[in-house]
Amino acid sequence: MKSARLVSILLLLQTRGRMTAAALAAELEVSVRTVYRDVEALSEAGVPLYGDAGHAGGYRLLDGYRTRLTGLTAGEAEALFLAGAPGPAAELGLGPLLAAAQLKVRAALPGELREHADRVSGRFHLDAPGWYADTGDGATPFLPAVADAVWNSRVLHVLYRRWREPTDVRRRLEPYGLVLKAGRWYVVAGPGPRTFRVDQILELSAADEEFTRPEGFDLGGYWAGYQRDFHDRLHRAEAVVRLAPGTRLPGPAGDAVRAGGVPDEEGWTRATVPIESVEHAHAEFLRLGAAVEVLAPPELRERITATVAALAHTYAPAQGTGHRAQSTEHRAQGTGHRARSTEHGAHGVKGRA
Repeated sequence: MKSARLVSILLLLQTRGRMTAAALAAELEVSVRTVYRDVEALSEAGVPLYGDAGHAGGYRLLDGYRTRLTGLTAGEAEALFLAGAPGPAAELGLGPLLAAAQLKVRAALPGELREHADRVSGRFHLDAPGWYADTGDGATPFLPAVADAVWNSRVLHVLYRRWREPTDVRRRLEPYGLVLKAGRWYVVAGPGPRTFRVDQILELSAADEEFTRPEGFDLGGYWAGYQRDFHDRLHRAEAVVRLAPGTRLPGPAGDAVRAGGVPDEEGWTRATVPIESVEHAHAEFLRLGAAVEVLAPPELRERITATVAALAHTYAPAQGTGHRAQSTEHRAQGTGHRARSTEHGAHGVKGRA
């Protein structure tokens, strides 16, 4: 709409200083001619806006001029924490509000809204880099409800699925904040605090009960510590492997190969690499097939040996299959002989006739 576009021009000039008509047009995704008309409308409305000609020219506001716009709407303020991340914003239903929120923030926040924005950043955290090997594609139907509880400090009662027995447990959560990590949403909740994956919530009900967030709780700081602990827990064991030429391992294992791998006379590389567990390493190394040989620990080598033997047994030809094929071939040859005998017999019958 034109009114929104006029406000955007005003805020752009207020935050960025001098801008050319072409730059404004590109920012607003309109034609340069539209910008000319909008600038004229602003001037007629009494906005002290001036245009300078020449290579370094452009439109600018009179020095010291500030808009009297009060700032963000409630929805735009809630979108602040995802500035620059349209995908996550869309998951929470906030995508269309991002552009307006960013612009108004840059223009200048009144004191009460600055406090509001700080409140948002303390409850939502975006962690862009991925985990060691997990991209994650789980559905998060309860994400809006969790976000609402985070924002309004409301207690949640959830049925949560975890990896160990009993797998499905009921929990009372005081959600302090949400974190987006490698495409997966996590809620950090008290008491504790502890971390829960949002896509593992099976049932959710929001209580009327409010909770008090711990004073001074730092979501970003907590998450950084949680990651360090996670990676410390993740790779507590080691394996010795030989890798075929050109074979690459991902993550910390690959780093270990590059840092300490030693080539042998056959061109393979021997290295000691960190592993999460025998179970996890068993699955990961099997993916590489014959391109990796596990030398240690013995229990990992024995487990892979047993799996390979089981696979060989599964895919071995069934006993007697070859004999059956040969018998079929002989029967086919016999059929041919009988056919030829019948043909000769037919000739004989014809001759006697």
